[in-house]
Amino acid sequence: MSQKTKQKKSKKKLRVEKREQAMIEGILEGSPEGIGVVVIRLECGCRKMAAVSASGDPASKVIIYRDNAQSVCDKCKEDNGAYMRVSESFIDWVEPAPDETTQREICRKVLGTAPVN
Repeated sequence: MSQKTKQKKSKKKLRVEKREQAMIEGILEGSPEGIGVVVIRLECGCRKMAAVSASGDPASKVIIYRDNAQSVCDKCKEDNGAYMRVSESFIDWVEPAPDETTQREICRKVLGTAPVN
Protein backbone atom coordinates (compact mmCIF):
# COMPACT_ATOMS: atom_id res chain seq x y z
CA MET A 1 0.00 0.00 0.00
CA SER A 2 1.38 3.36 -0.98
CA GLN A 3 2.09 6.14 1.51
CA LYS A 4 -0.61 8.29 -0.10
CA THR A 5 -3.24 5.54 0.31
CA LYS A 6 -2.26 5.10 3.96
CA GLN A 7 -2.60 8.84 4.54
CA LYS A 8 -6.08 8.89 2.95
CA LYS A 9 -7.22 5.98 5.14
CA SER A 10 -5.76 7.65 8.22
CA LYS A 11 -7.56 10.93 7.42
CA LYS A 12 -10.83 9.07 6.82
CA LYS A 13 -10.52 7.30 10.17
CA LEU A 14 -9.80 10.63 11.89
CA ARG A 15 -12.94 12.19 10.35
CA VAL A 16 -15.03 9.26 11.52
CA GLU A 17 -13.69 9.63 15.04
CA LYS A 18 -14.48 13.37 15.06
CA ARG A 19 -18.06 12.71 13.90
CA GLU A 20 -18.41 10.00 16.51
CA GLN A 21 -17.14 12.38 19.21
CA ALA A 22 -19.69 14.98 18.10
CA MET A 23 -22.47 12.39 18.49
CA ILE A 24 -21.18 11.46 21.95
CA GLU A 25 -21.19 15.10 23.03
CA GLY A 26 -24.72 15.57 21.68
CA ILE A 27 -26.00 12.52 23.52
CA LEU A 28 -24.42 13.69 26.78
CA GLU A 29 -25.82 17.19 26.34
CA GLY A 30 -29.33 15.71 26.27
CA SER A 31 -28.65 13.30 29.15
CA PRO A 32 -27.62 15.20 32.30
CA GLU A 33 -27.49 12.01 34.38
CA GLY A 34 -25.16 10.34 31.88
CA ILE A 35 -21.64 9.56 33.07
CA GLY A 36 -20.56 8.10 29.75
CA VAL A 37 -21.75 6.96 26.35
CA VAL A 38 -21.76 3.33 25.23
CA VAL A 39 -20.42 3.07 21.68
CA ILE A 40 -21.05 -0.11 19.72
CA ARG A 41 -19.42 -0.25 16.31
CA LEU A 42 -20.86 -2.76 13.88
CA GLU A 43 -19.11 -4.58 11.02
CA CYS A 44 -21.27 -2.74 8.49
CA GLY A 45 -20.05 0.70 9.61
CA CYS A 46 -23.19 1.62 11.56
CA ARG A 47 -22.94 2.59 15.24
CA LYS A 48 -25.24 2.28 18.20
CA MET A 49 -24.84 4.72 21.08
CA ALA A 50 -26.61 5.57 24.33
CA ALA A 51 -25.77 7.44 27.51
CA VAL A 52 -25.30 5.36 30.63
CA SER A 53 -26.02 6.39 34.23
CA ALA A 54 -23.86 5.83 37.32
CA SER A 55 -25.92 2.71 38.08
CA GLY A 56 -25.26 1.30 34.61
CA ASP A 57 -28.81 1.93 33.40
CA PRO A 58 -29.69 3.70 30.15
CA ALA A 59 -29.69 7.49 30.49
CA SER A 60 -30.89 8.14 26.92
CA LYS A 61 -32.53 6.41 24.01
CA VAL A 62 -30.35 4.19 21.85
CA ILE A 63 -29.28 5.99 18.69
CA ILE A 64 -28.19 4.04 15.64
CA TYR A 65 -26.51 5.89 12.79
CA ARG A 66 -24.05 5.62 9.94
CA ASP A 67 -21.58 8.31 8.87
CA ASN A 68 -22.49 10.20 5.69
CA ALA A 69 -25.73 8.25 5.21
CA GLN A 70 -29.38 9.25 5.19
CA SER A 71 -30.19 6.16 7.25
CA VAL A 72 -28.62 3.01 8.62
CA CYS A 73 -27.84 0.05 6.40
CA ASP A 74 -30.47 -2.48 5.33
CA LYS A 75 -28.98 -5.15 7.61
CA CYS A 76 -29.35 -2.88 10.67
CA LYS A 77 -32.89 -1.98 9.63
CA GLU A 78 -33.58 -5.71 9.56
CA ASP A 79 -31.92 -6.80 12.83
CA ASN A 80 -31.45 -3.48 14.71
CA GLY A 81 -27.67 -3.95 14.83
CA ALA A 82 -27.48 -7.51 16.15
CA TYR A 83 -24.76 -8.19 18.73
CA MET A 84 -23.28 -10.91 16.51
CA ARG A 85 -22.16 -8.16 14.11
CA VAL A 86 -20.38 -6.05 16.75
CA SER A 87 -16.79 -5.28 15.79
CA GLU A 88 -15.92 -3.06 18.77
CA SER A 89 -17.62 -1.75 21.90
CA PHE A 90 -16.58 0.58 24.70
CA ILE A 91 -17.78 3.34 27.00
CA ASP A 92 -16.54 6.88 26.47
CA TRP A 93 -16.50 8.26 30.04
CA VAL A 94 -17.24 11.82 31.12
CA GLU A 95 -14.33 13.42 33.01
CA PRO A 96 -13.73 12.89 35.83
CA ALA A 97 -14.32 9.24 35.02
CA PRO A 98 -15.52 6.82 37.69
CA ASP A 99 -12.90 4.71 39.45
CA GLU A 100 -11.64 1.55 37.72
CA THR A 101 -13.84 -0.81 39.77
CA THR A 102 -17.00 1.15 38.97
CA GLN A 103 -16.03 1.31 35.29
CA ARG A 104 -15.57 -2.48 35.19
CA GLU A 105 -18.92 -3.07 36.93
CA ILE A 106 -20.80 -0.76 34.57
CA CYS A 107 -19.05 -2.24 31.52
CA ARG A 108 -19.98 -5.75 32.67
CA LYS A 109 -23.61 -4.72 33.20
CA VAL A 110 -23.92 -2.84 29.90
CA LEU A 111 -21.64 -4.75 27.53
CA GLY A 112 -21.57 -8.20 29.12
CA THR A 113 -18.69 -10.18 30.50
CA ALA A 114 -16.72 -10.31 27.26
CA PRO A 115 -16.86 -6.90 25.56
CA VAL A 116 -15.43 -6.68 22.06
CA ASN A 117 -12.42 -4.32 21.81
